Amino acid sequence: MAPSGSPLAALFLLLAWLSLAELIVSTRNLSPPSNRHRPLILPLSLTPRDSASSSPSSSSHERDRHRRRLLDSELPRSPSARMRLYDDLLSNGYYTTRLSIGTPPQEFALIVDTGSTVTYVPCSNCQQCGKHQDPRFQPQLSSTYQPVKCNAHCLCDAAEKQCTYQRRYAEMSSSTGILGNDLVSFGNESELTPQRAVFGCETVETGDLYSQRADGIMGLGRGHLSIVNQLVEKHVIDDSFSLCYGGMSVGGGAMILGSIVPPTGMVFSHSDPHRSPYYNIELKEIHVAGNPLKLKPSTFDGRHGTVLDSGTTYAYLPAKAFLAFRDAIIENVQSLRKIQGPDPKFHDVCFAGAGWDISKLSEVFPKVDMVFGDKQKLSLSPENYLFKHTKVPGAYCLGIFQNENDETTLLGGIIVRNTLVTYDREKNKLGFWKTNCSELWKRLQDTGSPPPAPLFPQNHNSTSAISPSIAPSGLPPTSFPVEFRVGLITFNMSFSIKSSSRKPNFTEFEELIAHELGVSTSQVHLLYFTSSGNQFLVEWAIFPADSADYFSNTTAMSIITRIRDHHVQLPERFGSYQLVEWKIEPQKKRTWWQHNYLAVAAVASAALLLTLTSIGLWFVWKNIRQQSGAYKPVGVAIPEQELQPL
Repeated sequence: MAPSGSPLAALFLLLAWLSLAELIVSTRNLSPPSNRHRPLILPLSLTPRDSASSSPSSSSHERDRHRRRLLDSELPRSPSARMRLYDDLLSNGYYTTRLSIGTPPQEFALIVDTGSTVTYVPCSNCQQCGKHQDPRFQPQLSSTYQPVKCNAHCLCDAAEKQCTYQRRYAEMSSSTGILGNDLVSFGNESELTPQRAVFGCETVETGDLYSQRADGIMGLGRGHLSIVNQLVEKHVIDDSFSLCYGGMSVGGGAMILGSIVPPTGMVFSHSDPHRSPYYNIELKEIHVAGNPLKLKPSTFDGRHGTVLDSGTTYAYLPAKAFLAFRDAIIENVQSLRKIQGPDPKFHDVCFAGAGWDISKLSEVFPKVDMVFGDKQKLSLSPENYLFKHTKVPGAYCLGIFQNENDETTLLGGIIVRNTLVTYDREKNKLGFWKTNCSELWKRLQDTGSPPPAPLFPQNHNSTSAISPSIAPSGLPPTSFPVEFRVGLITFNMSFSIKSSSRKPNFTEFEELIAHELGVSTSQVHLLYFTSSGNQFLVEWAIFPADSADYFSNTTAMSIITRIRDHHVQLPERFGSYQLVEWKIEPQKKRTWWQHNYLAVAAVASAALLLTLTSIGLWFVWKNIRQQSGAYKPVGVAIPEQELQPL
């Protein structure tokens, strides 16, 4: 290395600052416009403070040598952090994981975001922070917390004592705070021990960051403050991580910090870290129903190229690509009726008549293929480019929009639903493998790596029993034995209404619950409720449809997960709710009478009809005989009749 005072070092620092300045300007317009109707979109945005840390980082040459040693070494791979994912895209706009900071650990729900580099949580002394899922971080209660002192590699506070950070996003939200250093824990189910890491302690939040339910952000992007970079530089994980987002009807999923053995059939695309500061892929073509769109490959290489960002909800294409894609989809779904979107302010492309069964959407909507530079294809099912219409049952809308005033192709989380995505940063490639992400966590626990598996769960020859009543001790089961049939789902929720003089309209509430859970109103029943002032505790029961005796396991898991992960969106006057308890009960065994009640009812009805007919005929016959016997023979004495006055 050259001495710090050499001309070479000065030139290096000048180039670094120029690159950072260019990065600030280039990222402000990368994300799609903020007027999309999504709960939260975290666009790709960076600021020039990624180099701040508690101590000078190792040089790029040292990191490269370490990577080469790892590549050439025959030593076993480093341990990895395996973590669950919660929430889903449609209701929340993001996926979260649970991360603990400090000693003793303080737990937080953080949005996993490959477009962010800083991990941050609200601080106890925050001057402007919203009400989030968990209590704020209290540095004074952590025996291992250390502030990151002001140094030449960071922007310092007004007192020139502590490093600060600031993140601004295109939808006009921002996060500002100080940098701290503490132990970060990845959960009891992870084999990675707690590690020291630099993170942000928020003092000011604005925009969507202020109003979101999640506590903060877990930065997985490129940059020194990224949690991935910090763990790699400590040599505790390999330079790779993986994300797997749940499907359209069931959220959840898995995240792995560290390397995994690529599953058979995983499709890879080169990712050039010098092309842009984001995770990009070499997208060359898009095929709809097997037919390529009439676009040049350069269409997907504008500005930052094709960027994959887990923190963005939907996907955004350059104008030419979007119009060609939209027209191709419309041409292939002429049997469906085109309808207005859920929000009249937006010109969504929506279709009615596709039905409730998500597994059958591929019979109505065409397959879409993304073709990479090496001719490998990533096949997208309808759930990878559609979202459910929130007002019309059985209707769906395009989740791919036009990226106005930007030639970047931005692929959000919707594109990788039920897809394991491996960010192999060491080999500069991204891998894609279709699987059931909601069940991946269980397979990771059983085998340590994701084995080949179909997209939809298979029937297992399991004979293990399941308790008739399952209490909400953490998470619902990831699957039920095939023999188990869910006959009833009950849950208690507590909520408060803003005006103590108003009482909730429970008829309206039933309709709301039914709509949010994707069931009919007749399936939702209010069992009881109690109240104290404006606080209410309500117990609901969800029954199978009238034509069914039990829920399918997929439907039951969907209902339970949506309740547990707070996907039921209450009107503003109700505020937010808390799930107090939930239970499932198996299908009750029916008696002979219950099994044959229709036949019994038919026989009884026929017998009753026959009896009534017989009685009616007897009365008619008797009346005829009486009338025929009313005529008397001539000469027979009859009683005198009293003459009535005229």
